[in-house]
Amino acid sequence: MAESMSGMKRTHRCAELSKAQVGQTVTVMGWVQKSRNKGGVVFVDLRDRSGILQIIFEENKCGTEIFEKAGKLRSEFVIAVTGQVCERAGAVNQNLATGEIEVIAEQLRILSESETPPFHIEENSKTKEELRLKYRYLDLRRPDIQKNIMMRSRACAVIRNFLTEEGFLEIETPMLTKSTPEGARDYLVPSRVHPGSFYALPQSPQLFKQLLMVSGYDRYFQLARCFRDEDLRADRQPEFTQVDMELSFVDVDDVIDVNERLLARLFKEIIGVDVPLPIQRMTWQEAMDRFGSDKPDTRFGMELNDVTDVVRDCEFAVFKNAIADGGSVRGINAKGQGTMPRKKIDALVAFVKDYGAKGLAYIAIQPDGSIKSSFAKFMKDEEMQALISAMQGEPGDLLLFAADKNKIVYASLGALRLELADKMGMLDKNQYNFLWVTEFPLLEWSDEENRFQAMHHPFTMPMEEDLQYIDTDPGRVRAKAYDIVLNGTEIGGGSVRIHQDDIQEKMFEALGFTKERAHEQFGFLLDAFKYGVPPHAGLAYGLDRLIMLMAKVDSIRDVIAFPKVKDASCLLTNAPDTVDEKQLEELGIRVNETEQAEE
Repeated sequence: MAESMSGMKRTHRCAELSKAQVGQTVTVMGWVQKSRNKGGVVFVDLRDRSGILQIIFEENKCGTEIFEKAGKLRSEFVIAVTGQVCERAGAVNQNLATGEIEVIAEQLRILSESETPPFHIEENSKTKEELRLKYRYLDLRRPDIQKNIMMRSRACAVIRNFLTEEGFLEIETPMLTKSTPEGARDYLVPSRVHPGSFYALPQSPQLFKQLLMVSGYDRYFQLARCFRDEDLRADRQPEFTQVDMELSFVDVDDVIDVNERLLARLFKEIIGVDVPLPIQRMTWQEAMDRFGSDKPDTRFGMELNDVTDVVRDCEFAVFKNAIADGGSVRGINAKGQGTMPRKKIDALVAFVKDYGAKGLAYIAIQPDGSIKSSFAKFMKDEEMQALISAMQGEPGDLLLFAADKNKIVYASLGALRLELADKMGMLDKNQYNFLWVTEFPLLEWSDEENRFQAMHHPFTMPMEEDLQYIDTDPGRVRAKAYDIVLNGTEIGGGSVRIHQDDIQEKMFEALGFTKERAHEQFGFLLDAFKYGVPPHAGLAYGLDRLIMLMAKVDSIRDVIAFPKVKDASCLLTNAPDTVDEKQLEELGIRVNETEQAEE
């Protein structure tokens, strides 16, 4: 039977108590982690968000009635206890922050009873994620999840304080806005007042933050909720949070400077890690050539080697054909993996096929210096030696090669190097390697659309010295764009924006936009630009990814209070769900019944 807490007031959280409070009478409240009845004594571990505290019920101290009530306590009962803090009578528990003390209970109230939960509330739970997410309110009681959520809260406070000190204003932008379908698919919201018309939920506050610069607000930031209707992966959610910022009268270095200092403050205050400044910078082209990725993990080597010129005249058709088609041959050296069994090498071949590669060529250098290779018969001895030498191959090494169009070679070897590093135990979660990747291509060719698309967005400023190529060789134009990468994960990105009419028009032309179409999609921004627009630039972080890396967890679902699963549904609330016929009528919407039946 649940009791009232009337007349009792919590004095401390459980783990706020220490030897400093010995002798004091305190009142604590929380959940029963476990209860053990040892005859004349009942031991209860009481848990709240701060940690665990041991409570002792002894009949001669608390009286028969309280003692009998304590004997009925079960896991997840919510209780209030008043008692005296004492040094532990038994052995000190080194694993608990409160391991040197216990509370000898004098009063007990059972505020709420609990059924047996569907899984045990414990750190590093082995319970399937589907079950945990269905009962997320219980999962959120787990100390490791609570630690992540509390870290996130503290990080947001540090970010807000830092940016406020730097003269940024926190300004909210609308959730219900206009659909501008460049980028991911929009989530649409039907309007009851304007039948047949739709709002879109923002994929980012991009256009509004640029309008705020036009409006003279100079430095803006927002912890912004964003929405993208896209296929999900472990580090993607349909709704997520950006730390979004925009600055006026700045260039690339100014944006990088303030953000480096923000990251240094954040990592020092939240997890005690020193970020050496300035952070290393690397151009997009160098990142692709060395790591096969525009978000390279620099915690380990195993860099790509371009051996196109070394094998140009060999008789191996796979290499020859790739070079003839304008592609390249590149390799990575997996040090010490020369004795890898054939079965595992075959698994790596299968792995790169997911990235468009047709296969992998390999040279396994045995510890005695002899060679096992998938293509040795097509190579002269001196060609083989030249190739091994170009790869700095030594006895015991495994050399792996991809030959194809550059895009496929980069993608497959970039992914392969990460896969190998993971298997070889080279990815240290306690190491934080930051990197700025700069000078991205302004445009990338889309085979599906048969046109160039903006690599970032249509308002990204080209590098002035490359403007001359925008008509003749658009793919050559570099952008004033920059990403901040941490341990192979892009945690943020941004660019200098276009503020001159003529450059913006050129950009729309390169993207195949007519003036009318550009106006249709971005008219309100383009109109605003007629009234005096300052040079401006910005950056946005994926807050969820950033906290995931700081908390050293593998999924952003572990740092979001109520996440969705891979099909964008919520197991806790069953969203999305069907709605009342009357609601649909008000919106003028009719659901296709056959589609609904299939679902």
